[in-house]
Amino acid sequence: MEYISAKLSDVEFDSISGLIYSLCGISLGAGKKELVTARLAKRLNELRLPNFNSYMKHVQNDANGYELLQLIDVITTNVTSFFREMNHFDYIKDHVLPDYKGRADRIKIWSAGCSSGEEPYSIAVLLFEELGNLMLRDVRILATDISTQILSRAREAVYDKQLVEGVPKVLLTKYFDCITSRNDFNEPVYQYKIKNEVRNLVRFARLNLMEEWPMKGPFKMIFCRNVMIYFDKQTQEKLVGKYYNLLETGGLLFIGHSENLASVSHSFKYIQPGVYLKC
Repeated sequence: MEYISAKLSDVEFDSISGLIYSLCGISLGAGKKELVTARLAKRLNELRLPNFNSYMKHVQNDANGYELLQLIDVITTNVTSFFREMNHFDYIKDHVLPDYKGRADRIKIWSAGCSSGEEPYSIAVLLFEELGNLMLRDVRILATDISTQILSRAREAVYDKQLVEGVPKVLLTKYFDCITSRNDFNEPVYQYKIKNEVRNLVRFARLNLMEEWPMKGPFKMIFCRNVMIYFDKQTQEKLVGKYYNLLETGGLLFIGHSENLASVSHSFKYIQPGVYLKC
């Protein structure tokens, strides 16, 4: 049974998008109206609320803030994959990690907007492959996201078979454990769990990029890929400046291939698509 009206009014959309912008800095243009409708419909049905206006009142009257977190979880996009935008990993392999071979220098990396963990785990696997036994090194990967639900999935580090199809077989065997179960039709279901040595390199934490950042640099690399496309120019410029300040000299900022810094003021040196250097 459906409990919501099929239509999200312009006034309701403006109210929701305004709240999301004030909390997260995410800019939801008019073109996102259908997306917001689809993503909130399930939540309204779960709460048995008749329309979007009732839902917004529910959010505002929720004293403990739980529903506000649920709203953020529903709206924020969590599209990712292992070794997404492989050119970035190739660049790290060819131009960054060779300098660390045979040395024990500290390596600090931040995955900002880590989603369900594929990005930071991919980074960890790359480090293991190129640098060997990381237990003898001071390597730290911080992975943050605004969504509490997606961070829970990231910490579990269990992925369905189709989500690891892009992982080379040799890496899948080396860094994942296969988990086999049966579905309701007694058919085998295969999932893959990141091995502990990789999981132990990554520390997950919730962070709203619009709030104060508790972490301290300097970082060697910061990944903020396919995240800033959801922010307006002013917010992008603010974030890029903060990333610059947290990087060590010679550190790298990675953004998505569909993103660029051409429209914002910054002090980075362009290296290649999606890769910027702090000189």
